[in-house]
Amino acid sequence: MAAPAAQEESSEVALAAALADVPELARLLETDPYLKPFASDLQRRYKQFTGTLDNIRENEGGIDKFSKGYESFGIHRCADGSVYCKEWAPGAEGVFLTGDFNGWNPFSYPYKKLDFGKWELYIPPKQDKSAIVPHGSKLKVVITNKSGEILYRISPWAKYVAREGDNVNYDWIHWDPEHPYKCKHVRPKKPRSLRIYESHVGISSHEGKVASYKHFTYNVLPRIKDLGYNCIQLMAIMEHAYYASFGYQITSFFAASSRFGTPEDLKELVDTAHSMGITVLLDVVHSHASKNSEDGLNMFDGTDSCYFHSGPRGNHDLWDSRLFAYSNWEVLRFLLSNIRWWLEEYAFDGFRFDGVTSMLYHHHGMGEGFSGDYHAYFGLQVDEDALIYLMLANHLAHTLYPDSVTIAEDVSGMPALCCPISQGGVGFDYRLAMAIPDKWIQLLKEFKDEDWNMGNIVHTLTNRRYLEKCIAYAESHDQALVGDKTLAFWMMDAEMYTNMSVLSPFTPVIDRGIQLHKMIRLITHGLGGEGYLNFMGNEFGHPEWLDFPRKGNNESYHYARRQFHLADDDLLRYKFLKNFDRDMNKLEERCGWLAAPQAHVSEKHEENKIIAFERAGLLFIFNFHSNRSYADYRVGTALPGKFKIVLDSDAPEYGGHQRLDHSTDYFSEAFEHNGRPYSLLVYIPSRVALILQNVDLPN
Repeated sequence: MAAPAAQEESSEVALAAALADVPELARLLETDPYLKPFASDLQRRYKQFTGTLDNIRENEGGIDKFSKGYESFGIHRCADGSVYCKEWAPGAEGVFLTGDFNGWNPFSYPYKKLDFGKWELYIPPKQDKSAIVPHGSKLKVVITNKSGEILYRISPWAKYVAREGDNVNYDWIHWDPEHPYKCKHVRPKKPRSLRIYESHVGISSHEGKVASYKHFTYNVLPRIKDLGYNCIQLMAIMEHAYYASFGYQITSFFAASSRFGTPEDLKELVDTAHSMGITVLLDVVHSHASKNSEDGLNMFDGTDSCYFHSGPRGNHDLWDSRLFAYSNWEVLRFLLSNIRWWLEEYAFDGFRFDGVTSMLYHHHGMGEGFSGDYHAYFGLQVDEDALIYLMLANHLAHTLYPDSVTIAEDVSGMPALCCPISQGGVGFDYRLAMAIPDKWIQLLKEFKDEDWNMGNIVHTLTNRRYLEKCIAYAESHDQALVGDKTLAFWMMDAEMYTNMSVLSPFTPVIDRGIQLHKMIRLITHGLGGEGYLNFMGNEFGHPEWLDFPRKGNNESYHYARRQFHLADDDLLRYKFLKNFDRDMNKLEERCGWLAAPQAHVSEKHEENKIIAFERAGLLFIFNFHSNRSYADYRVGTALPGKFKIVLDSDAPEYGGHQRLDHSTDYFSEAFEHNGRPYSLLVYIPSRVALILQNVDLPN
């Protein structure tokens, strides 16, 4: 009996120590008592985070100075016209600068070796006090390694790289314009309700070509504003040599992709979005890096380490890419400076962190089911170096700009990922609710409509950690990629080519697709999270799939575009889906259900296929039955008074059948139903989504 008692006493002592070290850990454990056995793990992570901050303060003067590495590393024109260059290349025997400015002589400008693998070069100004390296000139860092090889590299801190003509590799181009773009507009405040339009600049035109930042600024931003989205998440901005990688194989971390235009064009895009009150997030990829060496980070100093782990740990077998050594001092400087660069130089308002699951675990999530057993989230399988880096990145972003938004792409469900660092969390604002799109695809692929399980749908939409905010989405870019189908294409398939005209018959396939498309989006929006995301074009049921030009499709741009004109054509049914998406967002903007507490679900009726819930004072009703309508269907509510329909998927402007009279008043009575003190009788047609609002309440 003594051993269990001693063990219990030891656990209590460990818990008390953790509570003493982590300022608000008690709040986290009150929210989730199941984390108590792992309090020591949370304590260790927090102490490692604060210890790293202390080391940075002692050795670098603080994280504010540490995260400004881009001010000294790379190449810089000084006020007197001189040029200062600095690199970290611990495995190099020699480092040199070459380029247009010296006729590409590889050895005429050697760097001086400093401590800790750093190298620097000072080049005095020309006689006329101008810089010897002008704006727009091409450069290379020349590395000589221990085996005598001469390697031509692009600086990891390069701010602009471009590919000319048929060249395979990118060129480093010194970007130092005489008149850089100056932002004119203030950053918007952090939205209470986040409605995200996931966007890719290159595919934003209907033409078969790479679209530009300018095109997006003047043609797509006004469309996003009109649709009621208050945030855009820009993909594929960090430079990537391979267009078909969708921006996930980064080669130059500080360079905005030149295939869309210049850095100044991107600054104008972000600034213009701010003028519209739109928050702009960057899809940041710090989970891995391209294996390219001549125009990437890989083998920069001639070794397989430098910014990455050496050997097998430095390779992601599934992605065929390199993995950062997050505990390395200079890697921390590089990545934290990269976070700050995008916030300050381009005025981004935050980040969606890609591949967080891969970062968090040594197994990178491969072959793991993540059943919810907490032991999967603590222990030797967790890469705590990467986890501490994510804590530092969130700390930096929120310290510099308290209104910054950070979103984690994590499929594992790591507890406390979206809790404050002071509670022992990682500090993200939101995580993506990645199970939701999988559920919709599963239902459409594997089940007949009559076999859809209402309880399972509700469970998937509400199964999230208490007080950790989620971004809900019915589909993202992942579902649009070649090899998969969008929801619209799963439902309507080939008939989208022939029957989307209002002049053609409203076939059962098109009717089903249009009605379910709206219902799936609204129930995801209303029930699935504290934010909502849509991939560009999917709001109106963009046909076909997304496929970038590559050898396998003869370098075709046919599927690497967005045909927005389809939704603008009055003779096509795409307009109905666009109208519904717009009005759904505008209603949320007015009522704020995303910022409200999680919904109360009063009904999930399997036979009737009815789901009903309340959120933000609104009553949401969904009838997923394919052919059964209900007269005087009783629905429970917490509120007495008069209700009116404020959104009806069956309205004619949304491609519905106009079976409801919007002038009807619905009165709740003190008749308890499904655990709610009041209830009302509603006509609910088949395949319809409704929102009713209590008009007796003040707005």
